[in-house]
Parts: sequence; C-alpha cells; structure tokens
Amino acid sequence: MVLLWVLRRRQRRVRSRNMGDPKKIKKKYATPLHPWVRSRIEDDKKLRKEFGFKTKRELWKMDSLLRNFKHQAKQLIAREDPQSAVEEKLLQERLFSLGLVPKDAKLVDVLSLAVRDVLARRLQTMVVKRGLARSVKQARQFIAHRHVMVNGKVIDAPTYLVGRDEELAIAFVPASSLNSADHPERALATVKVGASGSLSMADESPEEKQVLADKGKRIVVKRKAA
Repeated sequence: MVLLWVLRRRQRRVRSRNMGDPKKIKKKYATPLHPWVRSRIEDDKKLRKEFGFKTKRELWKMDSLLRNFKHQAKQLIAREDPQSAVEEKLLQERLFSLGLVPKDAKLVDVLSLAVRDVLARRLQTMVVKRGLARSVKQARQFIAHRHVMVNGKVIDAPTYLVGRDEELAIAFVPASSLNSADHPERALATVKVGASGSLSMADESPEEKQVLADKGKRIVVKRKAA
C-alpha cells in the first residue's frame, strides 16, 4: 500500500509539472508593470466611467487579450513560411468575427487597435448601443440579473465579447418584465455613438419625460392598491 501511494504521488507530481498545478488557475491577464503612473491611472478612470466596468481586472483582461492579438500579428509579419499564411488567415477571421477589424484588413491594421476598440465590443456596451438601456450601469444591472440574451441564450457576463453576427441577436429574455414596452425602465433616450466608439445619451424630450412621469405614477398607484 505504501509503495502504491508513493507511485501515485510521483505520477501526480509529474503530471502537475507538465500541465501546471490544477489547484492554481493561471491568470488571464497581466497587471501594469508600474502601479503608480498618474497618466495611466487617469486614463483608466475615464475608461471605467465610460464603459462601466466594476473592477480594473476587467480592463486588464481586455488589455491582455489585445496584447496577445498584437503579439501574434507581429510574429506573423516577420514570418514567411506556408504555416504563417494559414495562421494569418485564422487570426484575421477571428478579429473580423469579433468586429474589431474589417474584412479586408491587414496584419498592420491589428497593431493600430486600441483597448477602447475591444471594450466597445463588450455586451455591456452593446446593450446601450442597441438602445436597451439608458446607461452602462443600467446595462450591467440588466445583464447581471439575467434579463438579456444573445442568440437565444441568456448571458449574465457583462464582459462577454459580442460577435459581429450576434449584434442584432441581442434582446431581452421573453419571460423578463423588461420585455414589455410599457416597463418604466425601458430606454426612451437616444443613444449617440461617437467616432471613437464612446457613448453619450441625448437629452430626453418633454414628451418622453412626461411618459416616464406617467409610468412612474401608474406604478405608485398599483403599489398602493396592492
């Protein structure tokens, strides 16, 4: 029994050495090299306010993903073997499916991508662009409470990257109360998307404000009656 236990322990050590320790999951992001850079901290605050991510880990994950894409592009630019052509086509197809580059983009175009381009493809941002929410904070709440689905599948992760063919498939869950057009939290304001992908909400017209006020009054009356 002791010998069998020793052999199994050695096998686990060899397996963990070859595959990595299964108890320690590898991080999917890299933190900044220097934590106290004023310009970077100010830029992170602006991105956090604009795109509504809760922690900086969400930003670091998107930044690491973009860094990996750029690293692959740099390696493929320097190579000229037949395998590099196959890998280049696969990389271009993946970036096109994520909506980061156009169909006729080159590898050099990948190097010009910014983290803002990746953040603009998150489900939290796309819900606002589709007009299903009035702000990124409200969009995050809808997603976390499982009110939003993509291609008929409920997605509760605000960081989910929406593919190009999934943009028009973003909708409310049929069983959700938000699926009703009379719900007071449904977005009535117009969403303005800037050239850089930034979001801004247009001012509500007096008619829209009156509609919201009337809906709020009806809800108060219903609650008092109950």
